[in-house]
Amino acid sequence: METGELSCEKRAVRPKSTITNLRRQGRVPAVLYGPATQPIPVSVNGAELRNRMSAASHVRIVRLKSQSSDIDGRHVIFKDVQRAPVSGELLHADFYEVDLNRTIQVEVPLRFVGRARGVADGGILQPLVRSVTVECLPLEIPEAIEVDVTGLGVHDVIHVSALTTAGNVRTVFDQDYAVVSVLPPTVAEAPVAAAPAEGAAEAAPAEAAAATAPAAEGAAKEGAAAAAGAKKAEPAKK
Repeated sequence: METGELSCEKRAVRPKSTITNLRRQGRVPAVLYGPATQPIPVSVNGAELRNRMSAASHVRIVRLKSQSSDIDGRHVIFKDVQRAPVSGELLHADFYEVDLNRTIQVEVPLRFVGRARGVADGGILQPLVRSVTVECLPLEIPEAIEVDVTGLGVHDVIHVSALTTAGNVRTVFDQDYAVVSVLPPTVAEAPVAAAPAEGAAEAAPAEAAAATAPAAEGAAKEGAAAAAGAKKAEPAKK
């Protein structure tokens, strides 16, 4: 595990306008604490903090640099970062001090690799968790835990107990907990034709009859006229 550095300085907590002024200067208020450390109000450069956070996937341990001797050289992890809901601006950060010689528990993301056999058969790969808690020394925190899904068929499941970790890293999780599965293919139901409204079936024949009635009446009149003309044309019998 790589380590990074972050410049950090102590800050005042009063008056309340101090925090506003810090943010105007591009700095982010933060708190440094740990199991053997009383909370210490500090501040860091906002741009530097963003850069460190973007690299946090492979740089989890950060060494603080400060002009204050009681802060300089301490190793921390980012415990919590607060952002503005709309702009995403960094508002506050929590730095948790760690002892490089003592194990800690942290969340590590899962990385699913390979193409599941069940997906080739039409199934759907369904991750059930995206990260797990592990316990290890700070410098042994893995960037991610790979989960090979190649052998998964439809309805197959990989549990936490099947995860492989390097070195002394161990998962702190229910070993029977399902991590990923392959769901069966979904079958779309055929659309059902809408039933005709009540009375529509009876109305249709009646409407058809009404439509053909004028035509039939006209044909009958034409036939009668033709017959009358033919009768007049016949010579009179003596």
